[in-house]
Amino acid sequence: MGQLIKLQDYVSRYQQDIFVYPSRFVRLKKQQWEKWHKAWETNEAFNPESGLQYTASTAEWPEEEKKPLIGKIKGLLKREKNVELEENDGAGNEEKKEEDVLEFKASFAVRPETIENLKHQFLDQLYRFQLKWATSTLTEKSFPDKYYFYDEKLKYFLQRYPDTYLVMYNPIFLLKKAPVETETLVISPTEVWCISFLEEEDSAVFSGSKDRFWTKKGKDKERKVLNPLLALNRTEKIVRKIFEIHSIELPIKKAVLSRNGYIDYPAAPADVQLIEKRTYDQWFQTMRSQRSPLKHAQLKGAQALLQYCQTASVKRLEWENRNE
Repeated sequence: MGQLIKLQDYVSRYQQDIFVYPSRFVRLKKQQWEKWHKAWETNEAFNPESGLQYTASTAEWPEEEKKPLIGKIKGLLKREKNVELEENDGAGNEEKKEEDVLEFKASFAVRPETIENLKHQFLDQLYRFQLKWATSTLTEKSFPDKYYFYDEKLKYFLQRYPDTYLVMYNPIFLLKKAPVETETLVISPTEVWCISFLEEEDSAVFSGSKDRFWTKKGKDKERKVLNPLLALNRTEKIVRKIFEIHSIELPIKKAVLSRNGYIDYPAAPADVQLIEKRTYDQWFQTMRSQRSPLKHAQLKGAQALLQYCQTASVKRLEWENRNE
């Protein structure tokens, strides 16, 4: 499952310490999956005597793992906010960062019939948990558009790629005091992918050119679509410039992705890959087969990119009250 380190201009806890949170997430996922799998195999989640409480679409902390900070602010927030704070408690304590165990309980509305259904339920809840990490910290929070909770393309990156892939989904960079929205960035252990989607109805054919617009031929219709290489090239230039400033050596690749359509562009630039219906499976399997662990150059590159991202957030109410 890819890790969402930046979503548009929302505050992200990965910005606090990119060298800690990726490995923490991998550990969290492994721990929770083992508990889910065991509960499912033993039917423990549905045994009233087990003492476990499972509710649909929730992310709760075990009572014994609550942290001291919660005691200080208890009563100020609703339960959901308390959960978020407990996840982050200890973020300022450098000695305990690695020992902190972040956890959300298994939540079954109905017992999954198969292991595959169990995996899907697990990934869906972990997806929502990731959105929380990508839109809040201990002291700040952003207000994400509800659309992202159901965004098929975002789910595609987070649920179908390896844990070591770091995703910046349509990040907004602040360059010379001007915000610039870019295409999606996928930072793997060995390279950075700048990816632009070009998808509409099934089997649509896109005819490429150097012009500002390409031609899309669909069901008895033909119309113009914006050349995806314009935004893709802009994204690549921003990433390359930031890497040059910070002396980061990480290959940068560009791809136009059309999973359900075709791209006809014989004279396409050599530095961009056109991934369409006929070549998608092979490309995707190559991406998924990446088995390299998180690498220092990868994390350093992600850190540099995050430094230039715009962030819109507000102080949490309990922290404003504390300051007063």
